[in-house]
Amino acid sequence: MIDDKLLPKLSQNLLEILNDEQYYDITIEVGSEVFRAHMVILNYRSSYFRGILSTNEKKNDGTLTNIKLPNISPETFQIVLRYIYGGKISLEEYDNSVIVKIMVAANELNLHELIPYLESFLIENETNWMEQNFDLICQISFENDSFLKLKKYCEDLISKEPNKIFSSQKFLSIPKKLLITLIQNDNLQMSEVQIWEHVIKWGLAQNPELPSNPTSFSEDDFNILKNTLQQCVPFIRFQNLASNEFLKKVKPYKKILPRELYNDLLEYFVDNDGKESVPRIIEENKEIDDSNNIDSKIITFHHAELISKWIDRLEDTDELPTSYEFKLLYRESRDNEHSDKFQEICKNKSRTITVIKVKNSNEILGGYNPTEWKFDGSFGVTKDSFIFSFSNNSIDNYILSRVKEEKKAIHNGKRSTCPPTFNVDLELYRDFLTNELRISCTKRSYEKDIGAFNDLYLAEFEVFQIV
Repeated sequence: MIDDKLLPKLSQNLLEILNDEQYYDITIEVGSEVFRAHMVILNYRSSYFRGILSTNEKKNDGTLTNIKLPNISPETFQIVLRYIYGGKISLEEYDNSVIVKIMVAANELNLHELIPYLESFLIENETNWMEQNFDLICQISFENDSFLKLKKYCEDLISKEPNKIFSSQKFLSIPKKLLITLIQNDNLQMSEVQIWEHVIKWGLAQNPELPSNPTSFSEDDFNILKNTLQQCVPFIRFQNLASNEFLKKVKPYKKILPRELYNDLLEYFVDNDGKESVPRIIEENKEIDDSNNIDSKIITFHHAELISKWIDRLEDTDELPTSYEFKLLYRESRDNEHSDKFQEICKNKSRTITVIKVKNSNEILGGYNPTEWKFDGSFGVTKDSFIFSFSNNSIDNYILSRVKEEKKAIHNGKRSTCPPTFNVDLELYRDFLTNELRISCTKRSYEKDIGAFNDLYLAEFEVFQIV
């Protein structure tokens, strides 16, 4: 029999520990305030704190470990810290703006079991407030990949009422990722010329030094605007414009379009008799035809080619002098029937590429380990490992992060069921209740943060050996 009646007492006792001034062993600076806490609780309740504490060597001189959180207010952290200890939070006590701050803090501290609870509360109980503060909700939901429910809420509302954001005073400051999501929406209730005008207006706002009139642009000005909007242009359905709209609104900006695309459009509008509107122009996805050249459900031949250049420390435009074969060692959907299969296949294998497909997302993550995978709890030492992420199914939209702390580049976990980890910067762990793999990313031993991927599930996971 499972009885939850005893849990309130446990929660009460843990909160009493938080308030006890005798046994704390860590301090946390938040703004001008200092909070006292306990390593063991923070370690098991938050992968963010676990990542920080794992890199701190144990102190024997009696001094306390100190952590600083510059991005969270003391008022918000106090609420979050009580949740960490007591496992409960009374949202009715707080304003909705405070709940949003709690959600952002929960995301930073990798408390991702709390985020869907907060999202559901706002969506189910505060729809009027959500619409009145649509700019804020949209911005935070598209700035990272953790607020999935809010993101869907925004996408649905945008489809029905696009002017809520396009006509907003804050439209010009929205992140590019949100803009791309807006303009690729098939159900957007706006004309294509309006969408194009908004995209141009947004692009100019990101470069306030540019003239407002394209007739005054220099060659450098066009290149600046082209670089700003190159990821947006493929999602404009130019063929749905009228000929005079193309002439007046697009032609002045022809230098920001790929030359081949502009020539095709020019030919289209010169010979436009009887043509019907067609779906938006998407630049040719060269990855599709080559997908069979590598035995992967996640990456294509072009991904593999780019990763090979990173291994050789080449620029993206360099020719690849060495031809690498990506030999598939392990695939989660194929090999996870036996708990020790991963260790059996990958133990002592060197020069491996790990690739991960995030569930319900277009994101791909991964890393390269030139050293052998061990299962002894040690750190692998190397100056040549790196981690990476690809976004929005694009080979060009990536983050490459090379190792900076060579002595802790790789962590060789002891559990046979746990996949390889690149310290806490790219860590995979198995949810033993569902047997599914999850991701945790906390920048520590590598140069860059490859994205906000914390406590998300994986759709697929593969390991290749580079031959």
